[in-house]
Amino acid sequence: MAKMQEPRHHRSFSITRLIRYGWVALSLLLVACHVDMYDQPRYEPYEYSAFFADGRSSRPPIPNTVAVGQFQDDPHFLTGMIDDQFATTLPFPLTADVMERGRQQYNAFCMSCHGLVGDGDGLIAQRGPLVVTSFHSERLRNVEVGYIFDVITNGLGRMYSHAARIPPEDRWAITAYVRALQLSQDATLDDLSPEERERLVGTESEEQ
Repeated sequence: MAKMQEPRHHRSFSITRLIRYGWVALSLLLVACHVDMYDQPRYEPYEYSAFFADGRSSRPPIPNTVAVGQFQDDPHFLTGMIDDQFATTLPFPLTADVMERGRQQYNAFCMSCHGLVGDGDGLIAQRGPLVVTSFHSERLRNVEVGYIFDVITNGLGRMYSHAARIPPEDRWAITAYVRALQLSQDATLDDLSPEERERLVGTESEEQ
């Protein structure tokens, strides 16, 4: 007697069912693994911790920690200080490119409060009770450039720190531009060279 063979469509159906059930079992296994990993013991950002005395789970960096690739051993450039005194010079040569960069960065970060020429009448100062010091006061005209850099870096009074917003080289460029603004509003003929005086007198004569 010939043996009866199972119909082909029955075999296909059985294989399809096996694959389908296999995927279901595998999905349940993967979900279980995800839950175990997702719910592992850990602190959420800013979560309270009873383990540390200050109650913070997010730990501050160890003092004097330096990020990889960020170490620079140049206190003058990074802090504006030389031997614990404010520097009186820039840490690099002053060029036209530095001044132009300083102008761009000043207009982007400083002008809204300090005004176009640094007299403290920026739009923010005009709209509120905020009193912004003029760069052209006798005291600020005589401070060291390192002091200006330090204030940009660390902030002062209601002015916040710009260290995270402006890299050191741009802070120095702004410092140079602020000093140029101070000179522009307090310059006299005695500050000009003979050639510059002659050029200025010639320009005034042409205008008249």
